[in-house]
Amino acid sequence: MTVPIKKSSTETLKKSNPAAVRKKRAPRSAYSKAELDEIFRRFSIQRPEPKGELEHVNPFTLIVAVALSAQATDAGVNKATRALFKVADTPEKMLALGEDTVRDYIKTIGLYRNKAKNVIALCRRLIDEYGGEVPMSREELVTLPGVGRKTANVVMSMAFGIPTMAVDTHVFRIANRIRLAPGKTPDEVEDGLMRVIPKPYLFHAHHWLILHGRYCCKARKPECERCVIADICKSPEKTCDVPAPLVELPAQLIGE
Repeated sequence: MTVPIKKSSTETLKKSNPAAVRKKRAPRSAYSKAELDEIFRRFSIQRPEPKGELEHVNPFTLIVAVALSAQATDAGVNKATRALFKVADTPEKMLALGEDTVRDYIKTIGLYRNKAKNVIALCRRLIDEYGGEVPMSREELVTLPGVGRKTANVVMSMAFGIPTMAVDTHVFRIANRIRLAPGKTPDEVEDGLMRVIPKPYLFHAHHWLILHGRYCCKARKPECERCVIADICKSPEKTCDVPAPLVELPAQLIGE
């Protein structure tokens, strides 16, 4: 009598759920380590001390500003928060204003009703659970009303000096367009960028990529003719081929 061979549980699992057996390999960057070093070296020369464009005076006003910036421009948020932060730069002061007053201050921002509600809820949580202080860890930050992973990463980086990679629309577009760290979701792109960005450049990389996307590698049409990495870039959307730019002065021009 022939005894049927029983399939192993691993073989069965492979057919029913291959991802449970082996993790899907993340898309690779199109650049070598040397090219990655050169890309971020040039960004560091172009903008030695890049700054975020959201105006704030402390970690609390930063987390509020970043939360308000969802589906809004930094300029629009700054216009609304300048007056607000003058009268409410702590959770206690913001909570004292009340939801209706906060809503009046930010009514020029998209989704302002829901955002005002979240700001007040955020203040209550900060006061009740953190003594009015903004927590430093991502795990705690993402539990706050109106705070997602991107907002948490921005706060960790800008307020507490912790190297992170906040993936907004600019960073997501750049990472995929130039094949720096391709990914279908912001989390995939974040993982890819954290893996390929050279460690010495990681702290400022988030701002370099945002500013590059905002002012040079624009959504509608990249301005390759004035891009500092155009000769290295491997994007299929390149509009022109240009030689390596002069990103630092020759020694004889600076008196050495």
